[in-house]
Amino acid sequence: MQVLKTRLPDWIQDWLEIIVPGLQILLIVLAAWLLQRVLRRLVRRASAHYQVPDALVVPMTGLIRWVTVAGAMLLVLERLGVSATVLWTAFTGFATVGAVAFFAAWSVLSNLFCALLIFTVRPYRIGEYIEVLDTAEKPGAKGRVVDINLLYTTLEDHGGATHGTGAWLQIPNSLVFQRVVRRFHGVPPPEPAAAEPQAAQAAEAVAAPAPSAAAAVSPVP
Repeated sequence: MQVLKTRLPDWIQDWLEIIVPGLQILLIVLAAWLLQRVLRRLVRRASAHYQVPDALVVPMTGLIRWVTVAGAMLLVLERLGVSATVLWTAFTGFATVGAVAFFAAWSVLSNLFCALLIFTVRPYRIGEYIEVLDTAEKPGAKGRVVDINLLYTTLEDHGGATHGTGAWLQIPNSLVFQRVVRRFHGVPPPEPAAAEPQAAQAAEAVAAPAPSAAAAVSPVP
C-alpha cells in the first residue's frame, strides 16, 4: 500500500484516506448481506425438509438477520476508527446483560427449545392421542393433540372429570421431555369410566354377605 501511495499523484493520495475505508465498509456490508441470504436459504431448506412450521422459522431468520447486522456494525465501526477496546467493552457489557436476561427467562426459552425438538424429533403429531405421565404406573394428562405452539402443547381432554364439556389441557413443551409420554397409534385410549361401574358391581358383590343356612330353611307350619 505504501508503494502504491508513492506512485500516485498527490491529489489522489489525499483521497485514499477516504476511498480505502469506504471500499472496506462497502465490502463488509456486501459480505454481511450475502452471508445473511445464504444462512436464511439454508434455514428455509432445513425447515422444509423437517416440516418446521413458520412460527419457528420466522424467529430463526430474525435472529440470523440481527446477528449478521450486529457483526457488520462492529466491523464498520472498527474501520471508522473506533477503538477495539471500546468495542470489546461494549460487547462484554451486552453479553452480560444478555446472559442475565437468558437466565431470567429460562423457563420461556426452554419451552421454545423444546418446541423446536418436538417439531424435529416428532415424539407425537397433531391428531394423535397421548398421555403425559409422571410414571408409567400413574395416570396423567390424556387427550388428543390439537395444537403445538412455541410454548404449549394443547390436548383435548379425554376421559377426565370434565369429559364432554369441551375442556382443553395446555402442557408446557418442556414438561413433555421431563415426563413419560404414552402414545396411542390411530385409536383413542380406552374410557376409564366404562370399567368403573363393573368394578363397583364386583366390589358390591364381594362385600354382600352370603345367606346363612338357617335363613335358607323355612320353618315347617
